[in-house]
Order: sequence, then structure tokens, then C-alpha cells
Amino acid sequence: MAQTLLMPKATAVWLVDNTALSFDQIAQFCKLHPLEVKAIADGEAAQGIKGLDPIATGQLSRDEIARAEKDVNYKLKISEPKVRVPDSKRRGPRYTPVSKRQDRPNAILWLVRNHPELKDAQISRLVGTTKSTIEQIRDRTHWNSANLAPMDPVTLGLCSQIDLDLEVEKASKGRPLPTAAELGATLQSTSETENAGFSYEREEEKEIDANAVFAKLQSLKSDRPSDEEDDQY
Repeated sequence: MAQTLLMPKATAVWLVDNTALSFDQIAQFCKLHPLEVKAIADGEAAQGIKGLDPIATGQLSRDEIARAEKDVNYKLKISEPKVRVPDSKRRGPRYTPVSKRQDRPNAILWLVRNHPELKDAQISRLVGTTKSTIEQIRDRTHWNSANLAPMDPVTLGLCSQIDLDLEVEKASKGRPLPTAAELGATLQSTSETENAGFSYEREEEKEIDANAVFAKLQSLKSDRPSDEEDDQY
């Protein structure tokens, strides 16, 4: 694996101030343009940047600098690190401390109930468990199912809130939008609510029969007592 120079500009500042290397040699080593190195030497660039000693950081040796100063065509080579740092890429489930392993089933139950969109692989990454354990908790066939209580894995310290949010976001991207049945009662359409509770239907006007009206008036007059009858009383 090729080594990467730490803080190339600061290293170039130090090499310009403390060595007799050419601009091209410094530019090649620091992955800069020769004109940029020249601007650093003239004080036109990298102002305020403190030089970084590549010898102190173990990325360049004094012998390598001396060899390059004697030969203008010599290209500086970065020193091999004395300590190999393993890659930070993690494969497989997350490691869980022994003291917290008893809390994993409770955390799995919490994730299964509160985030059903999460896949088994995502739950495994979050709390460091196996697919079989997740399936047992889903099916309630786990040996301790009766005593399990859902607990937030962030509160238990099994994962961070950032990791949980990222996994939930990933799982939600391919999830279809909820249907009306899933959302429950929805608003009625405009056409249904415009005339709700009101009736604008007009009753058909009945045709007035003049003969019937006069006949009714005649009957009312005949029912009234005459003036003579009134005098008797």
C-alpha cells in the first residue's frame, strides 16, 4: 500500500526553509506544482503555515535528503512506516463487550418492534448479533423470550444514535409509501364534503287547483254560525 505524505504544504514549507532541494524535487515529493513551491519560497503562498519536519514524523530520513541535495535529478522517496496500522474497515458483526452481551436480546426486541423496516443484516451490524438470534426473537422462540423487555440500543451503549439513524434511513429509501388503509381514516374528498348535511333539492311545485281552493272557502263559511244564532246567545 502506497504511503501518503502528511500535510504536504507544511512539509514543503519546512523543506524550502531547511534544505537545499530544488523546487522540482520538493514539488514531486509533496505532490505540488513547482510554481507553487516557488511561491512558497518567495513568501507569496502558504503564509502563516508552520513548517512540518518530515524527519520528525518519520516520513523522510536525513540520508535521503542528503542524497537528493547532491543529485538534482534524484527523486525523494517516502520512508516506510515502522508501525503498520491495520485498515479501519470492519467486516462482520460489531464487537460487543462481554458486560453488555446480555443486553443484546432486549435491544434486538426494541429494534424489531420500533423499526420493522430494518433488515437482519442491519440489526446485526448495530448490536453485533447473529441472524439466527434475530429470527428467534422475531418468532418468540428465544430461550429467554418470556423475560425480554425492549430497550433502546443507544441507551444501552450498543450503538450510537448516528449509526441507528443511518441504518433507518437506508432501510426507508426503498420502502414504498404507506397506503390509505395503513394510514387509517383519511380526509373526505371535496365533492363529498361540499354538500354534507345540506339538501338543495327543491320540491316540485304543486299545481294549484283554483276550484278546490274556492270549495274549501265555501265550506268554511257554511261552518260559521249565522248572526241570528249569535243574537240568541
